[in-house]
Amino acid sequence: MASTDREVAEEFLPFLRVYKDGTYDRLIDPPLVSPSPCCPQTGVSSKDIVLFPETGVSARVYLPPLPQTHTEKLPILVYFHGGGFCVGSPFSVADHNYMTSICAKAKILVISVDYRLAPTHPLPTAYDDAFSALKWVASHSSDDHHFEEWLVKYGDFNKIFLGGESAGGNIAHNVAMRAGHHGLPNGIKVLGVFLVHPYFWGSKPIMSEPKDGHEQCKGTRIWNFVYPGCAGGIDAAEVNPLADGAPSLAKIGCSRLLVCVAGNDELRDRGIWYYEGVKKSGFGGEVELSIAEGEGHVFHIFSPEKKSSKNLLVLLATFINK
Repeated sequence: MASTDREVAEEFLPFLRVYKDGTYDRLIDPPLVSPSPCCPQTGVSSKDIVLFPETGVSARVYLPPLPQTHTEKLPILVYFHGGGFCVGSPFSVADHNYMTSICAKAKILVISVDYRLAPTHPLPTAYDDAFSALKWVASHSSDDHHFEEWLVKYGDFNKIFLGGESAGGNIAHNVAMRAGHHGLPNGIKVLGVFLVHPYFWGSKPIMSEPKDGHEQCKGTRIWNFVYPGCAGGIDAAEVNPLADGAPSLAKIGCSRLLVCVAGNDELRDRGIWYYEGVKKSGFGGEVELSIAEGEGHVFHIFSPEKKSSKNLLVLLATFINK
């Protein structure tokens, strides 16, 4: 029989199980894969780099196959994986394969950021790590910064994009908001942001969200766990960007925005609400919405061979290269 101090206090399926003694188990432990000098299927090269030795924040960088005569600079995608802020890795098989696919399809340079995870590092750590990573990328636009050869040699700093799925979509939004309010090194601007099935929530149900039990649902509980003591709680601007008193979405730091939702995802209505909120905010750029009817949350990561997943990949590549 298990001891009292190992009794389960709370579960955040499928991510985490928390015990009464304060310890926890990450329930998703995806297999990791090493970078490759040349992916056999796509020709994409990848490598791992440490961005900030003091925190251990690192990234996996992807470069598409290029002819020796190639001189045109490539768009840069700074990407944030999902996993409820508490699981996941750019080095997992699923995330690595998807980044390889989008790198090859869109012919872009990808920086997939390994931000620190809650609850060991509660929010806003992930936001801080992610924004620091974006500033690190932007710093390479100056002649006196030559930290990462691929960025300097191949990156087009007039075409920087942010992207992410689920919690990573939430991170991409918050990083774009910080960029809009605080700017980036050397005056660099983010051109576009895409959010795939982004995690947003709030204290009051909207649209078709069920009215009963809303305050005890997973969307609320996971936020209170990964960001304990957050001012505003589940209606903080970071998770509910349309809450009363939240900064105007007109200040999001990009020129183009794409929001992707899935028809059978419990986060669908929040994504649509966010899209409508940006449109009404006075945002001066382009805003697009894509709905994958009949699909569930992050279907493209778990089932990349499905037609709908391939359609999403084409959509993202087109958004970046339009």
